[in-house]
Amino acid sequence: MRDTLWNLFRSTLPALSGLALLGFTGCASWQAPALPDENILRERAVSETSNGVTVRGTVLSVDDNTRYFGKKLNEQDIQTVWIEVVNDSSHTLWLLTSGTDPDYFSPLEVAWPFHRKFSDKSNDRIDQHFDDLGFKSPIPPGATRSGFLYTNPHHKTRVLNIDLLGQQTLYPFTLFPQVPGELDVEHMSRLYAILEQARQHNIEDEDSLRDRLEQLPCCASSGSEGPQGDPINLVMIGDLHDIASAVVRRGYRHDLLLTDRLQLYNGRLPDLVMRKSGQGGSTANWIRAWLAPFTYQDQPVLIGQVGRPIGGRYLDSETADLVLHPDIDETRNLTITDMMYSGGLSKLGFVAGIPPVTSTYLREHSDTLAYYTDGLRAVVFVITRPLSLSDVDILDWVPLLNRREEAARQQLFREKGDEQGAD
Repeated sequence: MRDTLWNLFRSTLPALSGLALLGFTGCASWQAPALPDENILRERAVSETSNGVTVRGTVLSVDDNTRYFGKKLNEQDIQTVWIEVVNDSSHTLWLLTSGTDPDYFSPLEVAWPFHRKFSDKSNDRIDQHFDDLGFKSPIPPGATRSGFLYTNPHHKTRVLNIDLLGQQTLYPFTLFPQVPGELDVEHMSRLYAILEQARQHNIEDEDSLRDRLEQLPCCASSGSEGPQGDPINLVMIGDLHDIASAVVRRGYRHDLLLTDRLQLYNGRLPDLVMRKSGQGGSTANWIRAWLAPFTYQDQPVLIGQVGRPIGGRYLDSETADLVLHPDIDETRNLTITDMMYSGGLSKLGFVAGIPPVTSTYLREHSDTLAYYTDGLRAVVFVITRPLSLSDVDILDWVPLLNRREEAARQQLFREKGDEQGAD
């Protein structure tokens, strides 16, 4: 028996040794993938030029990531973006990476999952590879810099903010490169057609704009025979690049869920749906928006809904049934402050348009209503950054603050009256 076992061991020893050597070699060695062909990336890139600075950007495909970084990168939920900056200005420029993605991944952070056990030299080479390919600041006058940014995923169309800081000057860029494999040509063509038709009904003055916004339907619909949809409580006016840049800077990302398909305006689904994620990736606030059938001073007008689900950031991320939180004014006002801090808000106003509903009335008629509101929709005008909070012009359409001050005074008066009655 002992001889049989020994013979079996001897016969398998070469194979076991080979496997051990292979495993050790695999752990101890690492070969850098091929260097990127930047000419190919440059041909696919979208670009923008302003004040002597040109920025190009493109989103890498799955094949690109595998070719330049290794297959494992596609498993890390990272979207790799290639950018190039041509600095023909007189200033040295620095890329503000957090402006592109507040939760961006550093090159060494991305390299970590590629590390091998018991292989410090290989790990050093892996770190060096990812670091070499990362975008490097500064960009001196007359220089061109290119490299990769490792960001959180955007789907279909990437809203790519590139903020370059010079001497007392900010060079903001917003690019819209397509995500490979996710291009919805039909949807984009439909939006361009809607916008082109809207330009035939251009509004020039603020008074006419206010009248038109007050005449908008109170709410979306959920189909010809379905119940009334959520209220229209937000209007955004400005270049689509600037609007997209503003909301993305405040943490909103493209995200269309089943519940969004229940909200229709003029018989069509929302043209834009963006969400701000909360705890564990759960939904916090959402913005659903449609292109209006008119423009203002040749600028697109987006009419929309802002809301949040009951449970907010503590809602289970897997929950598909997102029930609207009844206090829609709170979410509307939070969205206003988001737009203020985005650095792109130039004007703010309020118009009537939704029948006011008190929280008391809601409690008494909860079978027919799902929200309470002061009845106002916010109107935000967005332009190219940067703007400060003091730059925001408050339109005297419906003085929201005065109304709330008066309501607070009446509430205080009632409370004092109750106290005197009790005495």
